[in-house]
Amino acid sequence: MNWQPYIHSDPNILVGKPVIKGTRLAVDFILSLFAVGWSQEQVLESYPTLTPEALRAVFAFASETMREERIYAMPVAVGVA
Repeated sequence: MNWQPYIHSDPNILVGKPVIKGTRLAVDFILSLFAVGWSQEQVLESYPTLTPEALRAVFAFASETMREERIYAMPVAVGVA
């Protein structure tokens, strides 16, 4: 899915966090609702300006962002204070 029509970042809205266009709902906030067990129906009922397409765009954005993210494992010394 092409998420660009649905997600944007503006330094004047939530300090530039990615949000769903036309709202002040941050991508990370929407993802956190799903992480604690909210269903799509609950999210759409609670935020009636959202559409199913906008929710899919949130996941597409998160997926693309994670694919581009580089994570490096750092060895941890056990027992060192």
